[in-house]
Amino acid sequence: MNVRFACSFWGQEGTTPTVFLARVIAEGFDGVEINPPEDKLFVDEFQSALASVRLAKPDFLFIAQQVLGPADESVDAYLARMRSRLEYLASLKPDFINSHTGKDYFSFEDNCRAIAIADDVARQSGIPVFHETHRGRFTFHSASLLPYLQKYPNLKLTADFSHWCTVSETLLHDQHEILKHVFPRVRHIHARIGFEHSPQVNDPFAPEWKNHVDTFIGWWKEILSGEEQKEMPFMTITPEFGPVPYMPVMPYSQEPLADQWRVNVQIKNMLSMKLKS
Repeated sequence: MNVRFACSFWGQEGTTPTVFLARVIAEGFDGVEINPPEDKLFVDEFQSALASVRLAKPDFLFIAQQVLGPADESVDAYLARMRSRLEYLASLKPDFINSHTGKDYFSFEDNCRAIAIADDVARQSGIPVFHETHRGRFTFHSASLLPYLQKYPNLKLTADFSHWCTVSETLLHDQHEILKHVFPRVRHIHARIGFEHSPQVNDPFAPEWKNHVDTFIGWWKEILSGEEQKEMPFMTITPEFGPVPYMPVMPYSQEPLADQWRVNVQIKNMLSMKLKS
């Protein structure tokens, strides 16, 4: 399958859209994934710079992220805030929206209300909405996701299995039957390597993490070889190693143990070869 790589803006805050896009293109990425800040000047510059890039690269990807900041609010207030954010992101005309949807402590019925809102925005805007497997969301655990997949046969996912490893404190070696139900729903992948006690290893290229890296690549290959994915023109992957505090640091000095930007570029380069084999 054809794979196209997007570069995450996470960790590049403070960089202008023009400079960020120039760096992304220089490293050979096929697009960007960004949770746009509530800053009109930034968004206007991003849209202008993106339009310029697409003059030369019309297929350059723009993936929008829906990630709400924490708030002490009712379920209804959360749902209203989520709808407003999704509608705003849809107005920017991304290729699709990657959504952090619902809460792990909401009831099944309330999380279904959140999914219904996402479906409604997607239907009205024509912009697909995929739901990221993530701690704290309705997708926080593999088994607890299954009832939602049964209720919503068209529900599509962004796969970030690093979170499930942390929640389950395993490499999901005992959950493959569950994963077989999840893999066909995946439409976007976040390529971060987690382990049993954190969603991000310090440096995936250190030899001690080889088993973890091989396990994650095995999952991604299985997704790409799926029958549903074979009907897609391409799969999108965002290398998503994060900055501090996702990135482990040295005590006292707080120096990051790896270069986040360089790791994501190396992940992209490695997967460009590994996923073709």
